[in-house]
Amino acid sequence: ATIHIMSSMIPIFIVPIAVLDAVHILSEFFDRYQDTKDRRKTILAVMEELFTPMLYTSITTAVGFASLALAPIPPVQIFGLFVSFGVLMAWIFTITFIPAYIMFIPDRSLEKFGAFRKGGAEGKVTLIGSILKKTGVLAYRRAGIVIATVVVLTAIAGYGISLTTINDNPVNWFTPSNPIRVADRVLNRHFGGTYMAYLALEPEERSPSPAQYVDEMVKRLNARLQELKGMPEAENVFQALKSEALTLGSEDIPKPELLDRLETFAIDSQFASSNEEKGRAWDEALIFIDQERQREQVFKQPEALAYVSGLQRHLDSGEVVGKTNSLPDIVKTVYRELLSGRPEDYRIPDTANGVAQTLITYQNSHRPQDLWHFVTPDYKKTVLWVQLKSGDNKDMSRVVQAADEYAATAHAPFSMKPRWFGLTYLNMVWQKKMVSGMLESFFGSFLCVFLIMTILYRSALWGFLCMIPLTVTIALIYGAIGLAGKDYDMPVAVLSSLSLGLAVDYAIHFLSRSRKIYEEQGDWGKSVGPMFKEPARAIFRNVLVIGIGFTPLLFAPLVPYRTVGIFIATILLLAGAATLLLLPALMKIWEGWLFPVSNRRAFACNCGNSLVFGAAVIAFVAVNLHQFAHVGWTSLSWVSAVVMGLFTILCLAMGRGQKCIYKPH
Repeated sequence: ATIHIMSSMIPIFIVPIAVLDAVHILSEFFDRYQDTKDRRKTILAVMEELFTPMLYTSITTAVGFASLALAPIPPVQIFGLFVSFGVLMAWIFTITFIPAYIMFIPDRSLEKFGAFRKGGAEGKVTLIGSILKKTGVLAYRRAGIVIATVVVLTAIAGYGISLTTINDNPVNWFTPSNPIRVADRVLNRHFGGTYMAYLALEPEERSPSPAQYVDEMVKRLNARLQELKGMPEAENVFQALKSEALTLGSEDIPKPELLDRLETFAIDSQFASSNEEKGRAWDEALIFIDQERQREQVFKQPEALAYVSGLQRHLDSGEVVGKTNSLPDIVKTVYRELLSGRPEDYRIPDTANGVAQTLITYQNSHRPQDLWHFVTPDYKKTVLWVQLKSGDNKDMSRVVQAADEYAATAHAPFSMKPRWFGLTYLNMVWQKKMVSGMLESFFGSFLCVFLIMTILYRSALWGFLCMIPLTVTIALIYGAIGLAGKDYDMPVAVLSSLSLGLAVDYAIHFLSRSRKIYEEQGDWGKSVGPMFKEPARAIFRNVLVIGIGFTPLLFAPLVPYRTVGIFIATILLLAGAATLLLLPALMKIWEGWLFPVSNRRAFACNCGNSLVFGAAVIAFVAVNLHQFAHVGWTSLSWVSAVVMGLFTILCLAMGRGQKCIYKPH
């Protein structure tokens, strides 16, 4: 189901990113065409300005999705690689097909497109133009208020993120009225639970030497002799058995052979004896040897079954578990029926032989192989069936935690090795791996995008500025998820990659055009007006076109598709708002640092680039080594400290000069 869901989402994620570049080209072309009436000249000018931003937006988006290939979940890896490939192919088709298509549009079809101008002056103010003009004025004149508002919203979002619950349940992918969802509610209300999980228990493997085993057996033999203190000839018989065991132990023979030879010795001694009392003592010795054999059959021991029964009661006491089934249930039921059928006899027999008799009786009255659903034929491993009334991962986690709590407080007769399995448990493990893997993949792609932006703009500060809309968008989205009480599930997790692509795309287009306009104007205050015409209009149109285009997903039959539709619209809105409001406000505050003209600021720019770029490279390599090669953080810390110094020296050498000084025309 996960593979099919994620595979079907591949085109859903490719479409908005592919359309984004096409909308930018068409928007800029139609806005400028009325000035020149020369489509060839206009499209060449547009492509000259947009080629580099579109290339970098496609690379950053592809990197963001390709990073999912390092996640430990195969469907997520396939999803990330296919979307990454699709984004790059979409970019190639966009820069080749769109300009070629424009050249075939008839002139009469272009007459009414774009913002109409006459004599270089605005002839008509559209609604979008009016909104963008006011947005630019607000962002510039009220820069402090805009930044403060974003800081407050981000702080609230941080609190919301702390409330986020990691949980998923494939049944919840269907709408509440779906027959599957309805049947799930009814069945779990009337029965023990439809979600199965299994806990296998087995003792830790112990391989004592024959001499060590004989020493332990002699201690038990002495204890048994104390219990038979009043039996005539018992001491002589058990002393003879002890002597033979010590002799065999010195020969270093395997345990099964040792017990076989002890049994032969006891039988021969019994037949050789004419004393009736001694014969009964040898019977007790043979019983002791048989009990030694049964000690390997762990789950015939009453104390082991009592431990499993106690674990059952502990799990049943919780609200999540509807019912449990195990080997002790079979033993207690058969034992009750063999004795009297009364409730007080519903218990585990006092001896391993008593347990064995109940199991033989069960097999005689049922299909013999039915018993192996609960215990292996050697009685060394048993399984506890757990029925849950909910398939939520958080409920399965509570059951696992309850089992761990019992193991920590209850005294196990053996060193138990618990192992969970089953579909419900598998979903829990998958969810944990997906969340941790997606977070590390996203952090790695975040660093990679930052490095690409730093290279694009030749400045770590510009790279950092480009990442701010992305950071704000993600914080607000996941903060809203936490505040709304929605679970962090698979669709929400993969949307982080889409938010990275869209938010960075808008920021790259905005900043690239801002730098070019600043070169012409020489002042950010004068650059805001032109910036909020064609460039901002292209971003705004992207928000509208793609946002409206995904509204049909709100009527999809599966909840993940609806989630994708809602969050794509939210991502577009927040990314667009963060780009058009926050970036111009920050550029006003940081104008002196973003466009440095003094040696002091240029020096800070060069040194800062070297240090920040080196640190980002080290962090990116460390994250990917930790995730892909499973290198521990302790080892990475020492390696990173050494490599950080080398990178800093290298970057300082590469960053020498005055490349960061901005010289407007």
